[in-house]
Amino acid sequence: MRLEYFQMVDRIAALDLAAGTIRVDSVLPQESPVFEGHFPGHPIMPGVLLIETMAQTAGWLVMAQLKFARMAFLGAVKEAKLRSFLAPGQPITVEGRLLHDGSGYAVAAGRILVDGRGIADAELTYRVLPFPNPALREGMLAAAARVGVPAELLADG
Repeated sequence: MRLEYFQMVDRIAALDLAAGTIRVDSVLPQESPVFEGHFPGHPIMPGVLLIETMAQTAGWLVMAQLKFARMAFLGAVKEAKLRSFLAPGQPITVEGRLLHDGSGYAVAAGRILVDGRGIADAELTYRVLPFPNPALREGMLAAAARVGVPAELLADG
């Protein structure tokens, strides 16, 4: 995880397009300027970054379903619940499940777990639009390859 660059997903552990599910493994960094201010002497992952982590995880699922023909932009967060704190260096599992896809929108459920225990969950809505420029699409394809999206989903089409 590279918090300062909003790279919240280390590795896609499982991606099942037929079932509309994704599972990601990530580890919070041991050190980050984020932890220096949140909170001095008691570093914990900010809740907004927990939501971003779920949003990125489910966003990879949405774009993989579309074979990266379009971009998923976070549009709404509903029913977000943050149940516990996460400390630097902690490994997490993030899950996403597609609830709806169509009409230019996608809705997914996301959750973060530590050792099978629920830490956070939310319903996430995405606006699905054409990539605004080729550079963004190329950057997203490179990031997708880095996190482990299967190569066959990255082919031009």
